[in-house]
Amino acid sequence: IPITNFSCQILPFVLMGGFILNLFGLIKLAVFIYLILTVFQLVTLPVEFDASARAKKLLLRLSIIDSNESVGVCETLNAAAFTYVAAFIASLGQLMYYFMLSQRRND
Repeated sequence: IPITNFSCQILPFVLMGGFILNLFGLIKLAVFIYLILTVFQLVTLPVEFDASARAKKLLLRLSIIDSNESVGVCETLNAAAFTYVAAFIASLGQLMYYFMLSQRRND
């Protein structure tokens, strides 16, 4: 999605600019944008798991893999889906870090 790509690219500059220029409103804006991106990652998690589940079924149905390969393919696709969970957790941690920094800066 183009808006999320743009937000991810500009967010570090907005955040650093807020801290360097001591503009609390800019820092709050950056934290809010990061919150939106984190929520977006959470909302897309079920989509990613569904895509992996559909891929498993499709690979078997089209006979691209046989039943012997099915276990390995399932493990690989599950691992791929869980990378999105890891990215969400990392994003959540970074959001909390930036939020705490913004609160400390507010004092």
